Amino acid sequence: MPITPQEFVSKWKRVTSREKQTYQEHFIDLCRLVDQQTPNEADPTGARYAFEMGAAKTSGGQGWADVAKLGYFGWEYKAKDADLDKAYEQLLRYRDALNNPPLLIVSDINNIVIRTNYTNLPTRTTQAQRDD
Repeated sequence: MPITPQEFVSKWKRVTSREKQTYQEHFIDLCRLVDQQTPNEADPTGARYAFEMGAAKTSGGQGWADVAKLGYFGWEYKAKDADLDKAYEQLLRYRDALNNPPLLIVSDINNIVIRTNYTNLPTRTTQAQRDD
């Protein structure tokens, strides 16, 4: 069911719960807002587009991108007002395992920071911020 921008903002400005309690629902609402399929609608197997996408870290060990579509984007959520630069550093360690996606996105529900990751081009950063 689609959600309007006003409904989206109204709902999410009231939310104060932790990252793990919110990020999947927030992402699903974003999908509804922009009329795109959710991970499970687009890829019921979770092999190429999923929440909690397993990713080998470039520094060794295993990590989990909060949402990823292999070769398209990686998305790392954090709690409200968390350090999104640290979230970006975390996502960079997953980049290779996510098939080097052109978009690396971090969010704390109130802010969404999108960084481009195109080969041989400088990174560009775009930020969407909710203003109250």
